[in-house]
Amino acid sequence: MRRVIAIALAGASLGGCSSMSWDMFKSAPPTVQVRLESSPPGADATTSLGPGCKTPCSVSVPAPDAPFTVAFALAKYQPANVPVNVIKNPGDFTTPASVTTDPNPVFAELQPATPPKPIRKPHRPKKPKPAAAAAPADAAQTAASPFPDPNAGKR
Repeated sequence: MRRVIAIALAGASLGGCSSMSWDMFKSAPPTVQVRLESSPPGADATTSLGPGCKTPCSVSVPAPDAPFTVAFALAKYQPANVPVNVIKNPGDFTTPASVTTDPNPVFAELQPATPPKPIRKPHRPKKPKPAAAAAPADAAQTAASPFPDPNAGKR
């Protein structure tokens, strides 16, 4: 009787295996936490893999096989793209496999879209000295020579 029960249980357990999917033994693809920062803060940061947020923030992306980029955008600032490398450590018997990114945190310093215009003072032309105050002899000498007479003011 015990053999019959053992055979029945073994048959039921094998029958359950045929309807079971092997996908349940596969682990979910690893994800990587990436910190996103910008100066000034508040920029929209979007990864080329899809996820994005407003800086400073952190996003979880599926571990890619190749490098990706992060695009930063903020009103009144020039957009910036930062490349991100993916580093896979296969692990060994004592340590599990891991995936990291370089750089982490991903940082972008955004530049103003247009440089501020310098404040310029209006140019005022110098007023010419009145010609009536000059002596008639000095006026003739000044008209003949392009250089002023250094002794003209000492009389």
